[in-house]
Amino acid sequence: MSSPGWPRAATILGWAFVLLVLGAAIAWVGPERLVAPWRAIDPVALLVALALMLASYLLRTLRVTRYFPDRLGGRFWSAFRLSNWHNLMNNLLPMRAGELAFPVLMQRYYRLSPLESVPVLLWFRLLDLQVVLLIGLAAGGHLLGLSVGVLAVLVVGLLFAPVAAYALRHWLHGRLAGRDGRLATKGVAMLASLPDRPGRFVATLFWTWANWLVKLAALGWVLAAFAPVGFVAGVVGAIGGDLTTVLPVHAPGGFGTYEAGVALLIAPLVDDPRTVLAAAVNLHLFVLGTALLAAALSLLIPRPNPEAPRD
Repeated sequence: MSSPGWPRAATILGWAFVLLVLGAAIAWVGPERLVAPWRAIDPVALLVALALMLASYLLRTLRVTRYFPDRLGGRFWSAFRLSNWHNLMNNLLPMRAGELAFPVLMQRYYRLSPLESVPVLLWFRLLDLQVVLLIGLAAGGHLLGLSVGVLAVLVVGLLFAPVAAYALRHWLHGRLAGRDGRLATKGVAMLASLPDRPGRFVATLFWTWANWLVKLAALGWVLAAFAPVGFVAGVVGAIGGDLTTVLPVHAPGGFGTYEAGVALLIAPLVDDPRTVLAAAVNLHLFVLGTALLAAALSLLIPRPNPEAPRD
């Protein structure tokens, strides 16, 4: 039987390892090389990038509130608070543990059970992965050495993945509806929270694409300012970092894995490995900084009372 103190010890050891690796990376790159890009960025342009990141947070909140109009309609700002804290937990906690914040907060804020919120979170993550991969293939498929035929097959497969999931939802719901048993009842309840009509399906696609186009525009520009690469290559590098966040195993804060994802995709375009690592670290700091800023601003928003009138 494991000791009750083991999870805490593992967390402390994980963060100690992260700080050790981060310190070694800074020593190898050199503090000046890390700081120089921040000094060179136009402050006005940096504010524009921050504004775009904030806009992506607003769009992500709209995706949630429009999906649950009966429960979250008229409660945008409390949902904004929820979304920002969920995002921060995802950035800071290892092994996707931050995803637990979504069902926990949805139940605490709006009395939505995990049977209602967890399937929707999985649906959102499927769409997120589809959009990021499609944009990545469109922008940087050639960097991977993929032929036109292979790219076409991958793109078509990704385009139809949500449609297949939507059809599977209806098929499973039809198979389970009317059956007795606890598992069948729970299965029907979970499937009922997924898109049940074309309008709802298309709406989630729209808000997902809007969110990622704005977010990747900001991150692509910032990475292009940190490394000698163009905007499109900056978008591809940012996608590499974001894709590592879906890995089941990654360090606290994503330190190391995020930088590896960025570096893997821009390294072929930059001769100096120190410049690559410095750019990846700085982009990661920008992502974490904006997540922390948004979560801090969300503290100004009162925690919602599920029984209170809507905004």
